[in-house]
Amino acid sequence: MTYEKDLRVDGKHDFKIKDWATAPKESVDEGKIKDQIAKDIKQLAKYQDQLYAQKTKGVLIVFQAMDAAGKDSMIKHVMSGVNPEGTSVSSFKQPTSVDLSHDYLWRIHLETPERGNIKIFNRSHYEDVLISRVHPEILTTESIPGIQDPKDVTPAFFEQRYRHITEFEQYLADTGFVVLKFFLHLSKDEQKNRFMRRLEIPEKNWKFSEADVKERQFWPDYQKAYEEAIQHTATEVNPWYVIPADNKWYSRLLVSEIINERLKAMDLAYPTVTDDRKAEFKRILTMLQNEK
Repeated sequence: MTYEKDLRVDGKHDFKIKDWATAPKESVDEGKIKDQIAKDIKQLAKYQDQLYAQKTKGVLIVFQAMDAAGKDSMIKHVMSGVNPEGTSVSSFKQPTSVDLSHDYLWRIHLETPERGNIKIFNRSHYEDVLISRVHPEILTTESIPGIQDPKDVTPAFFEQRYRHITEFEQYLADTGFVVLKFFLHLSKDEQKNRFMRRLEIPEKNWKFSEADVKERQFWPDYQKAYEEAIQHTATEVNPWYVIPADNKWYSRLLVSEIINERLKAMDLAYPTVTDDRKAEFKRILTMLQNEK
């Protein structure tokens, strides 16, 4: 079964977040899902090995979601079989003073992958059109020309940023980097359940943040911010994938399948060896075999 087309948002149609499921439409066989994910992990390891050997392309995987949607565990499980030498994760929290002395995409570009590598963004440049959309007062502290008051942050400001982001991602695609963008679509009820488990289960207490709970009062605003960000930045080349996230194992299956589908389409292969090089290998092999 292919999930890539079913969960793709590519800008061809209006995106309405309420029309997209947060949970599986059918019953989930967790055992079968885990078996398939294990197969996907092995396949992904092979693709990554070829990507690393080829060193002409790179892959950027972006995860965005509301708090408690499972980004950390998603990365832990789906990417568990890849070679750490060619894979890394970057998280983007509150910008530092150094970050703010540059344009807002500066710190993002610094963390994009090298050729041959997979880079994972746990949160990303989209924070600059999500949190700041819900809390525009944040922007008044970032030394942005013309932004001294939240009232200065107009819809046109974010439309400009959507264009920046779309063009930045197109630039990456044009220069050999595949961008995979996943929105883990969590329901408000399931977020509540996960917050409660963090409070009730001692082993999960460390995950609890009162700030996350306070942000729940802005749920409708965040849903609107995600809807507009996805609608404005989804393209045929760099689509979004909207992943039902209420069931963690099901969401992991969808993401692992889509990553493999997209990497398969990259036509990855180990570098070919010329006839002259093969002859050289044969000569060296003979020399080693005859070594006393």
